[in-house]
Amino acid sequence: MTLRIREGFKGDEGIILEFICELAAYEKLAHEVEATADNLRATLFTDTPKAFALIAEWDGEPCGFALYFFNYSTFLGRYGIYLEDLFVRERYRANGIGKALLARLAAIAKENKCGRLEWSVLDWNTQAIKFYKSLGAESMDEWTVHRLTGRALTSLAQQGVSQ
Repeated sequence: MTLRIREGFKGDEGIILEFICELAAYEKLAHEVEATADNLRATLFTDTPKAFALIAEWDGEPCGFALYFFNYSTFLGRYGIYLEDLFVRERYRANGIGKALLARLAAIAKENKCGRLEWSVLDWNTQAIKFYKSLGAESMDEWTVHRLTGRALTSLAQQGVSQ
């Protein structure tokens, strides 16, 4: 059995969407998926992408993915990588695929002189939390995630200060 981690490319939008939908179903959030193959292609595979994908293949079959983007730490004065999604199909789990995807992301972070690699995990996903801690990841329990979407995002944008 051979594992290959590769960069995502145009033409992978369909499999990436499948992974997103499978991840959303696992997280009981399938009703929130609005992504389409067309908008994944238009956002991930442009001349100046803002997000990137890694595809894991087991014996040539897509078995998992990681989707990430660069962020910035003012405290470090350096870029970082934020892992938006990491998913390995159930039948391929326990083969080191998740670890291989994270190792490739860590290498990308080091290649780009990033100061950190970070992500969020649902608090009920104890299996993932145990896995991440086994790799040396630290829980950032003192931080609380906040998010604006939909109407709240639109409303705030409309309240912008004119110059």
